[in-house]
Amino acid sequence: MANCEFRPVSGDKPCCRLSRKAQLCLGVGLLVLTLVVVVAVVVPRWHQESQRSQWGGRGTTHRFPEIVQERCVNYTQTLHPEMRYVDCQNVWDAFKGAFISKHPCNITEEDYQPLLKLGKQTVPCNKTLLWSRIKDLAHQYTRVHRDMFTLEDTLLGYLADDLTWCGEFQTSELNYRSCPDWRKDCSNNSVSVFWKTVSRRFAETACGVVHVMLNGSRSKIFDKNSTFGSVEVYSLQPEKVHTLEAWVMHDGRGDSRDLCQDPSIKELELIISKRNITFFCKNIYRPAKFLQCVKNPEDSSCISEI
Repeated sequence: MANCEFRPVSGDKPCCRLSRKAQLCLGVGLLVLTLVVVVAVVVPRWHQESQRSQWGGRGTTHRFPEIVQERCVNYTQTLHPEMRYVDCQNVWDAFKGAFISKHPCNITEEDYQPLLKLGKQTVPCNKTLLWSRIKDLAHQYTRVHRDMFTLEDTLLGYLADDLTWCGEFQTSELNYRSCPDWRKDCSNNSVSVFWKTVSRRFAETACGVVHVMLNGSRSKIFDKNSTFGSVEVYSLQPEKVHTLEAWVMHDGRGDSRDLCQDPSIKELELIISKRNITFFCKNIYRPAKFLQCVKNPEDSSCISEI
């Protein structure tokens, strides 16, 4: 570029046309400038887009903000009008504030505390139903026995049930492409930490007799690594909870075993007893069994019940 210069064209009239060499130098300069712009603008955007696709789990649920706010209104205005005092806009702001702009693998239980305060709810004593690996049947039961509450029957559990969410680090955007998977990526992600936080609070506030529905069709009926086994069991307060009653169900294929004698149930009994809480176990709790039979009346175990 140092040797490039402008030369007037010979003749009487002045002219501003560039020499061929100057034109070549100018073209090279423009090309270099274009490349600089590409590197400075396009490449960072490409890197950002690639970062958004790096996680191993499904992305934020479509219409996530709208779904949360719609559920909040439905819960507080229709399902539980005694909670009409709850401001759903404040609930959404606290929910969003727990994870938005934060690294999706660095979420803490403290981040969700403002949301827990807004969603504070009292479940009557003797009406708490925990569950592990048998969600559908537990929810069928509380739909019939509406005075019983699973976590998903409370406001905060209802808001987030079956949804996925995470944000983009240092932006106000949601990531609809992918979110961290707790197995493949990290356990301190926005969804896992949320359920751990609200599950802990749900168990901490339980009182009287607490019930838990367990899946007797699994090889390990009581799983120490489940949310129930790792969080809720140890969050029950002995000064408020005097009994844990387990209902062990199977999937309807028929099972003559006494599932309450399973080694993992004995392990659960030991943990509970050491916490000064009485433990009872019911093998195939009949009211829940009837619900299974309504859904699958031709099952051999249901025929024997009738």
